[in-house]
Formats: sequence, structure tokens, C-alpha cells
Amino acid sequence: MKLSNDTLAILKNFGNINPGIYFRKGKTLKTVSSHKNILVEATITDEIPSDFGIYDLNNFLSVISLSDSKDDTGFEIDGKNVRILADNGKNKTTYRCCEPTMIVTPPEKPLTMPDAEISITLNEDTFNKILRTASVLASPQVAIESDGTLINVSTLDTQNDSAHTNTIEIAAGDSNKYRMIFKTENLAKILPGSYDVKISSKGISSFKNKNVPLQYWISTEQGSKFN
Repeated sequence: MKLSNDTLAILKNFGNINPGIYFRKGKTLKTVSSHKNILVEATITDEIPSDFGIYDLNNFLSVISLSDSKDDTGFEIDGKNVRILADNGKNKTTYRCCEPTMIVTPPEKPLTMPDAEISITLNEDTFNKILRTASVLASPQVAIESDGTLINVSTLDTQNDSAHTNTIEIAAGDSNKYRMIFKTENLAKILPGSYDVKISSKGISSFKNKNVPLQYWISTEQGSKFN
């Protein structure tokens, strides 16, 4: 088994959402946050030959990074261990696998997204600007909102009316009025890129990357309103 740089980048992102991961045979990677409010799925070009669990994904990736060349790094799985074969097989690390019961694992069945009343696109520059602004202003929430005429993305603190805020206009409205609130820390866990965003008033949203097969489902927060 080989893991491309693109796959390793996705796994690094997954490690920010869930410290562990259960690999399943095939070309699909999935993980879920401990609070079950973020679910993410990616289709990769590499083939996972069998099921196995890793308890500490970031540590696993750190071991892989010790190799002089990741292109020469291979993996063998025997059920209980992953052997990391680095430097053309001259450097071998036996890394212990874990049972799925030891980590938080996503549901095996695909998530059924409710009908979404809101559909927008967030390009990479705007998305990055929103997150940078929220960080600088120490805004714990980000809201996608519309007064019926314009759609904006705002950084805010729903518990503090005197907090600093920022608003970025992103599109024309469609007569619907809403305010859908997200935790900034949840949006910050999305891999940089441009996304098609769909939001349901039933409390769930999807962020689908426009360039790679990667999709996040994120819960909206208390105080979200539609019409």
C-alpha cells in the first residue's frame, strides 16, 4: 500500500477532527468528531487493502514523516500491525493497530441530508478571509445570513452584543430571510478550498469541495433561524 501526498494531507486534516481513525478497505476515508457534529468523507486515489484502526492519527503521520522520501514509503498490514517501510524498505517501523471500539468511528451508512433551503458558494479567498477575520476579532461564531436582498457571512459572538463583528457580502438574496450559525472552530477544521454549501433548517449543512472529492457535514448551532 502507498499513500500519496494528497491522501496524507487529507489525513492530517482528519487528525484535527478526530484523534483516531478506522481505515476501511477501498478508496473512501471517513471520520467524525467526538461530539458527532462534524462528519467528513473523502475519496482517494490510493487503495486501502484491508480494515484497520489507528488510535493516534497525528502520531502515525509523524512516524511517516520521519522518512527521507514519502514517495518511497510503503505499508503492509497484518491485522494487528501496520509496517511502515521507509527509505526503500531499509527503515521498518511496526506500528500497532487498534480495535474500532477504541476510537470514535463514523456510521457505516451514508448520511441522508435533509432538503436544503439554502445553497451558496464560498470561494477559497472569501472562506480564508472569513476565518482570518474571525481569528483576529476572536469571534466564536460565523453566521451565513440573509435579509432577503443580500446574503452575507458575518463573524460574531452571539453571547456578547458589544463584541467586534465583521460582515462580507457574498451574493444576492432570494427573498428568504435566515441566520444560520456555526462555531468558528468547526469551520476552521475544513481543508482550504472553494465549497458548494447547502444548509437545511433542520440543523445540518454540507460543504462540498469544488475541486476534489471531499465533503463535510456540519451541524448548525442554537439560535439559527430560517424565515
